[in-house]
This record gives sequence, structure tokens and C-alpha cells, in this order.
Amino acid sequence: MSFFQSYIGIDYSGAQTPTSSLQGLRVFMADLETLPVEVQPPPSPRKYWTRKGIAEWLVEQLQKDHATIVGIDHGFSFPLRYFEVHHLLPDWPTFLDDFQRHWPTDNDNTYVDFIRDGLRGDGANRMGNARWRRLTEERAGSAKSVFHFDVQGSVAKSTHSGIPWLRYLRQKLTDKIHFWPFDGWELSPSRSVIVEVYPSLWSRGFPREDRNQDQHDAYSVARWLRQADIDGSISTFLSPSLNPAERTLAQVEGWILGVM
Repeated sequence: MSFFQSYIGIDYSGAQTPTSSLQGLRVFMADLETLPVEVQPPPSPRKYWTRKGIAEWLVEQLQKDHATIVGIDHGFSFPLRYFEVHHLLPDWPTFLDDFQRHWPTDNDNTYVDFIRDGLRGDGANRMGNARWRRLTEERAGSAKSVFHFDVQGSVAKSTHSGIPWLRYLRQKLTDKIHFWPFDGWELSPSRSVIVEVYPSLWSRGFPREDRNQDQHDAYSVARWLRQADIDGSISTFLSPSLNPAERTLAQVEGWILGVM
């Protein structure tokens, strides 16, 4: 029996501002009957999605009565070393508030680089080190540090621009949403779930067809989530083989669904 009725894959981008129309932001959605199709942004002068637009659309989608799983490809939290260096409680909701105060990348007209360069926010007091990696990144092998900026395949910008929008979703959806694994490893029946994903784990398993890389990454996330839910294997991936200490750590640092 399936946990979910719909599946959303989001290929994220940390470019420009929260209200910039970005070609790299792509959304695909599937349900139990149909394979993923691309979701276009609401009609407007903007051709592509914005980060703010995706967050608002997700609030609308996840308020519906059926359970949806959403996979987003940026880091949801930081390595434990970050919490230690900045004297933060190892508590994810507290981290979200603290990070947004220092890196207000959900504010209009704010680039990640504005904060990196000291023009906005207070990023200098909440910096990380590219050598710091989360346990899930180490286990994934090729996943880069959430602090590794300005390199090919970096997720640092998308992570630093996306985390405040996770806070926004949490505030808007309250008990309608489960952020895995921060809200627990076990899912609640009929409750929608948001998970961190790494499209490279799955994108080579599906034909590319006429999709560009951003489209194919989002498609692959939605397709894999649907497939794993229907065949029952998602239960295994939602409970990776971690010892008790590692499970506790992952509820602070986060975990990439599919990394075992």
C-alpha cells in the first residue's frame, strides 16, 4: 500500500534573488496513475519559476487533504561542526531561525553573494568551512559540502538560498507537514513529507528524452519517489542503516533520502 498520492521533484537554484525568474528552477509532479509531468509557474510576465513562487505554490499544494512527498535538491541543514563553532543548540527549528536572521536570503532583492560580501545580513558571523561535511554527504560519496561555493556541481548557493524557504514552509504548514528526518524517522499517516534529495543518485536510471539537465533532475526525483512508494522500497530508504548515535546526528544535520 502506498504512503502517498502525489510526488513532487524540484530542481533548485540559488542564483539571483528570490523573485528572479530562473531557468534552473524546475518542478515535476506525478501521481499514482501518471508519470511525472512538468509543472509550469502561474501565468505572469515571468517565464520561469521563482524561489518565492515555488514556496507559495507548495503551501497551496500541501494544504490539500491527500499526502504528498516533495524532494528538493539542496541541503536542509549544516554539519554538526557548524553548530559547535557557532555555539548553537543542536536543534533544527532553532537553527532555521538563527540562519535566517544572519542569511535573510528570502528577502526581496537579496543575492546570496550580497550576504557573502557583507552587503546584507550578517553572514560573517555564520560562515562555514568547505572542509566540513555532513555524515550523509560522506556516505553519498560524491556529494559536496554545503559550504563549497564557486565550483562545478556546488549546492552551497542553492542551500543558502533555500533554507529560509524551508522555515517559511514550516511556519505556513505547521502540523500538515513532516520534515524528514528532523520531525522523526517514522512518518505520520496522511501527512505530507518534504525530503532532501540528490538527483545524481537516480537521474541516470531514467531515459533523458527531450529534457534538459535541470528538467531531467526534477523529473527523476518525482519518478523515483513514485516508483519507490509503489513498489514499497521507500520504507527501507526512510529508515537507513544508522546506529543510534548516527540517527541522533542525522536529526540535526539532515539526511539525503536514498543514501544508505
